[in-house]
Amino acid sequence: MRRREFITLLGGAATWPLVAPAQQPAIPVIGYLSARSRDDTSHLIAAFQHGLAESGYVEGRNVTIEYHFAIGQYDRLPAMATELVRRPVAVIATTGGEPAVQAAKAATSTIPIVFATGVDPVKQGLVASFNRPGGNITGIVLFAAQLEPKRFGLLRDLAPQASTVGILLNPSFPTSERQLLDIQEAARHLNLAIHVLRANTDREIDTAFETITQQRIPALLVAGSPFFDTRRDKLVALTARNAVPTMFQSVSSSRPVV
Repeated sequence: MRRREFITLLGGAATWPLVAPAQQPAIPVIGYLSARSRDDTSHLIAAFQHGLAESGYVEGRNVTIEYHFAIGQYDRLPAMATELVRRPVAVIATTGGEPAVQAAKAATSTIPIVFATGVDPVKQGLVASFNRPGGNITGIVLFAAQLEPKRFGLLRDLAPQASTVGILLNPSFPTSERQLLDIQEAARHLNLAIHVLRANTDREIDTAFETITQQRIPALLVAGSPFFDTRRDKLVALTARNAVPTMFQSVSSSRPVV
């Protein structure tokens, strides 16, 4: 090799570290938007990461996940969704019910959105139909909200002596009124009275249990709500302290709650 050719080659090599990174494909970013908290959904996050790994995507290696948790404070979700859109992310995975997916839907009509919800997505305007969702949104429907009457009936079996059942609702949850209507219908069929309690703060939860104690309400149904999921330990402790048979939407990953 001639001296001039060698110098030219060496000079080009000096620029390789600067050029090579620019040629690498950008690592995709997934937005994870939850109405709940990281602590009470650690098992769900682990399952999400496992599912990605099965498809060849490993967090920190070839994909980045940006997590946002509203911790039951639904009014924080729109700003969080907007932040993910500005990032921008390749896709938004929403969990914790309808509030998260509605916030993502309002923030973008182009970035794909995947949801897991317990309500009818067609009635809520999330998708056009089950077989042809259309738009940029698709997901999994658990129909958890439609099971409130079934949980009410199971609670009757758990506490057959109860003539009145307390119903703890989160008034900020979009489907709370629908939940109440379904429970009222179930109560009529079972010839039971209900006492409606509402809470969307820690203090209101304490007040609700003060009422349960004062009025000696013999059984309690905690309606499905991401906020109540984030307060699971608190609710379990209060029901245990007051010895109130209680039915929750789901069982905690770490211990039973009924």
